Amino acid sequence: TTLVFDPDGREAARYDKIHLFNFAKGDESFDEARTIRPGDTVVAFDAPFGRVGLSVCYDLRFPELYRRMGDCALIVVPSAFTYTTGRAHWETLLRARAVENQCYVLAAAQGGRHENGRRTWGHSMLIDPWGEIV
Repeated sequence: TTLVFDPDGREAARYDKIHLFNFAKGDESFDEARTIRPGDTVVAFDAPFGRVGLSVCYDLRFPELYRRMGDCALIVVPSAFTYTTGRAHWETLLRARAVENQCYVLAAAQGGRHENGRRTWGHSMLIDPWGEIV
């Protein structure tokens, strides 16, 4: 879930992840559907600087989600990509979403090794509408 609060601390928007992560390669396997129910609503809201689209992590792989948001000034993608998937696709996917939607993409990304042994990619970044890392 991605939550947005207004300057007074009130909830302004909520997006529940639509595309749940399911991945298996070698020793790694993840199936979010075992513990998470997917959302079913595309969310974008108006901010003082323009429209903002919300997504979460694995949603990044589904360009049709972003098309359904309409014209946005910014797309937000908080994520915890695995080391394996992040190394292979993270930057490429972020740059593609920025270019194809002609907007900024802000991706906060969890990184490091976790107590359960899971390793996440990290590499938070902001991409401009030309696909360049800011």
